[in-house]
Amino acid sequence: MALAFEPITGRYATLTLDGRPCRLFIEEAGPADGIPLLCLHTAGSDSRQYRHLMCDPDITKDFRVIAFDLPWHGKSNPPVGFHEEEYQLTTRTYTEAILAVADAMDLTRPALIGCSMGGRIVLQLAAYHADRFGALIGVECADHQTSWYDTTWLNRPDVHGGEICAAMVSGLVAPQSPQEFKWETLWGYMQSGPGVFKGDLYFYREDSDFRDRTPMIDTSRCPLYLLTGEYDYSCTPEDTERTAASIPGAKAVIMKEQGHFPMSENPEMFRQYILPVLDEIRANR
Repeated sequence: MALAFEPITGRYATLTLDGRPCRLFIEEAGPADGIPLLCLHTAGSDSRQYRHLMCDPDITKDFRVIAFDLPWHGKSNPPVGFHEEEYQLTTRTYTEAILAVADAMDLTRPALIGCSMGGRIVLQLAAYHADRFGALIGVECADHQTSWYDTTWLNRPDVHGGEICAAMVSGLVAPQSPQEFKWETLWGYMQSGPGVFKGDLYFYREDSDFRDRTPMIDTSRCPLYLLTGEYDYSCTPEDTERTAASIPGAKAVIMKEQGHFPMSENPEMFRQYILPVLDEIRANR
């Protein structure tokens, strides 16, 4: 039986992040001269969440879709000596990683899409690095949320970290999402390394109150799109609408029958919302 290869190419690269060499896994699909679309995965997961975008010919005919695993995530290694420290993602280190990948790959004003914590960091990029990007898409994005979870017990020897992380986020998947893709999404969480989800949530809970940043965002410099699922109780539609209302020119859409992981939990439904955004980005390029 012949193998049916997907149109995705994966490679490894070593970048210096936070003063240390880090081996990252980077994958992409689409033409080398396409519009760069840099993709940021959610907390505790990895770039596999974007495989459906990468396999969509309606997207990859014009866009060079690029996704990478942050250090500690997916196929990217943690830095040497990781066993002697507690992993904590911060706004500074997250921003540095994104800009370093864009620079290393020589991406000229790429469009960027991020979900959940990747959606939150979009606001930081819009406030301080707007000229680096052609457009920013925050999926499940808001400037602040009150935490509904406790992270103190997420990395304990008597708790199965992968299963509890998946259980914790399982309710964020919309009930309409196909079971195949719901469990594919949760499998990424089941495979998360010890303490990684907790370390990502340090950024999300403690180091990303961006309510002071939204007045700085100028959408005439870089268009900003916010897309949130109606079933998301982590980043609620009200959170996103409040955030968009504080940013003149921001375009917000609440996605029907979608939860917190739209690109992976229900990719066919998500494309109905992302394709018009990408069409607008392409038209304005």
